[in-house]
Amino acid sequence: MKFCLVDRVVSITPGESIRTIKQVSLAEEYLQDHFPGFAVLPGVLMVECMVQSCAWLSRITDNFRYSTILLKQARAVRFNSFLKPGEVLEIEAKVKSAGEAETQFLVSGTKDGQSAVSARLTLTRQNLADRNAQMADNDRRLIAAMREQWGQLSAGVEAG
Repeated sequence: MKFCLVDRVVSITPGESIRTIKQVSLAEEYLQDHFPGFAVLPGVLMVECMVQSCAWLSRITDNFRYSTILLKQARAVRFNSFLKPGEVLEIEAKVKSAGEAETQFLVSGTKDGQSAVSARLTLTRQNLADRNAQMADNDRRLIAAMREQWGQLSAGVEAG
C-alpha cells in the first residue's frame, strides 16, 4: 500500500525549495493503533511526508525525467513534537546539494510555527529501464501517474 502523505503543495521553486502541508485526520487508519487512546502521527510517517515533499521538488526540478525516487539516507532526524488528529504538519525542504543521481535536502516540519521534526535527507533518482530495458513501459506509466497526481496536489501553485 502506498500512502500519499502530502495533501497540498503551498509553494515550489525548482532546484531550490518546496513547502507542503499534511493535515492529520482521525480517519487515517494507522491512527487507530498508534496509540490507542492517544492517536498521534507515527514518526516514520512524519519522515515519509518529508521524503515525499523532497521527491516532488526533485520531480519538478527534473521535469518528471525519472520514474523512481527513493530515500537513500536519513541523517540527524529529530522529533520534537507529536501531531494529533486535527493538526497540520507544514514541511519545508531546501536543496543542500544536487548531483547526477542523488540530491541532499535540509528538511523541517513545523506545527503551529514550532518545530515538530527535522532531518537531512538524501534521495536517489533513476528510471527502471536503466537496469532493464523491458521496464520502459513501467517508467512511462509511473511518470504519467505522478504528473496526474502533481496536478491535484499543486492546483493554484505556480513554480517560482
